[in-house]
Amino acid sequence: MSDRPILLWLRRDLRLSDHPALTAACAGGRPVIPVFILDPETEAIGSAPLWRLGLALEHLRDRFAHVGSRMVFRRGPALEVLRELIRQTGASEVFWSRLYDPASIVRDAEIRVELKHQGIGARSFGGHVLFEPDSVRNRDGGYYRVFTPMWKAVRARPVETPLPVPRAIPAPSVWPASEDLADWRLGAAMGRGAAVLAPHQRVGEEAAQDRLGRFMAEAIDRYGADRDLPGRAATSGLSEHLTLGEISPHQAWHAGVRAQAEGRGGAEPFQRELVWREFACHLMYHTPHILTRSWRSDWDRFLWSADPARPEVAAWRQARTGVDIVDAGLREMYVTGRMHNRVRMIVASYLTKHLGAHWKIGMDWLADCLTDWDPASNALGWQWVAGCGPDAAPYFRVFNPATQAAKFDPDGQYRRRWIAEGARVPEDTALSYFEAVPRAWRMRPDAPYPAPVVPLAEGRERALQAYGAFKAASSVL
Repeated sequence: MSDRPILLWLRRDLRLSDHPALTAACAGGRPVIPVFILDPETEAIGSAPLWRLGLALEHLRDRFAHVGSRMVFRRGPALEVLRELIRQTGASEVFWSRLYDPASIVRDAEIRVELKHQGIGARSFGGHVLFEPDSVRNRDGGYYRVFTPMWKAVRARPVETPLPVPRAIPAPSVWPASEDLADWRLGAAMGRGAAVLAPHQRVGEEAAQDRLGRFMAEAIDRYGADRDLPGRAATSGLSEHLTLGEISPHQAWHAGVRAQAEGRGGAEPFQRELVWREFACHLMYHTPHILTRSWRSDWDRFLWSADPARPEVAAWRQARTGVDIVDAGLREMYVTGRMHNRVRMIVASYLTKHLGAHWKIGMDWLADCLTDWDPASNALGWQWVAGCGPDAAPYFRVFNPATQAAKFDPDGQYRRRWIAEGARVPEDTALSYFEAVPRAWRMRPDAPYPAPVVPLAEGRERALQAYGAFKAASSVL
C-alpha cells in the first residue's frame, strides 16, 4: 500500500469509538483526513435537526483536534467535493459508513461507480444499524412486514462487539483547506427558538455514553413499566445520539446484554426498542415509498384532509388544540426538540383521527421540529398510528387523549410541566414555550386555555365514519 491519504467521509457517524470506517482507515498507518460535506441532501433536512447537527459537528471537530487530528468541512455536491479533495490531497481511497434512505443509497452508488472509474478505492462500512437490512430475511427469503416476527428472528443473533477508539489517527503532512463551520449558519432557521432549546441538548459522544451509563444504573429496572409515563425520567434519551451516530446501536445493545445477564428487568424491553429502530430502517430500505406515501397502497385513496392551513390543523401546530396532553407533547418538542414516545402516538392519533388530517402533514412538521429526527422512525411512527402502515393499529383504533392522559399521566405532572395557561404559578418549562415559538403566533401565558377545537367524542365518531366509508368503497373496487 502507498502512503497516500484516506478520506474518511463522515455522515451520521459522529463519534470516534465503535466506528468501523475510522478503525479500518487507521489500521494501515496511512494519513486519514476526516471530512464532512454539507451536500444538498444534508442541507435539505429540517430546521431543528440541521441545528442539532451543527452542534454535533462542533463537538466532533473539537474531539478530533484533542486527539491530534482535524475535521475538514466542505460544502457542495458530494461527488464534486470528493473529487476536489482527491485532487488536492492525492488520496487514493474514500471510506464511509452506510446509510439506508433512498437518497443516500442513490448518491453513494453513483459516487462508488465514479470513484472506481477514476481508480480510487471506495469502501463502505456498517455501524448505523445492528443488522444490515439485506441480512434479515423471513423464511420465504423476503423482508419482514411485521415487527414481532423480526424481533424473534434477531433477538438471539450475535451482534459485533463495539470497537475502541483508535490508538492514533495518522495525520497528513499538509492538511487541505477547510471551510468555517460557523459560516454555514446551520441554526439560522431556528430563530429565537435555538436559545430556548440549547440548554436541553446534550451533545457528543461523551454525553451519549454518560446517558447510557446513567440509564443502566438508575432506570433500566423500571423501564418496562415506566417508559410510557411521560412525567417520569424513565427512558434512555439516546434517540438524538443514535440518529447522528454519537453512539452506536451496538454499544447500546451490548449494554442491554450486560443488563440482561445481571437480571435487570427492563433489559429486554430496551432491546426491543432498539430493534424497533432496526425495523423502521429495514422497511425504509426494502419499501422506500414509506417516506412519501401510504405503505399500504390502497390507503392512498383514503380521504384525509391534505390542507395544512385548516384552522384545526393550525391549532394543532401551535399546541393550542384545547386537549392538554396533545398540546403538552407539542410544547415539549418546541422547548426541548424531543417528545416522549407515548405522547407522540397520542399527538399523531389526534391529528390523523380526530382532525382527519393527512399523516404526512404531521410527519413533515415533526421532521422540521425534532432534534432526534430520523427519517425511517418518523415515517413508520406516523403510518403506524394513522393505520396505513406496516404492523399498524387499525384505523378504527382511535387513541382517546383523555383516557391516555388518565392512564399515563394520572397526576398531571407532565401536563403541568408544559401547559402554563390557567396555572397559578406556571412551571418554567411551560413558560419557555412562549419564548420558543414564533412571535407571529402571538401566544401569551396569561391567555385563557382554549376549548377543544374538536370535541373528543365528535372527532372519534367522525374518524369512524371516514373509515367506514373507506372500507365500503374499497370493497366494491
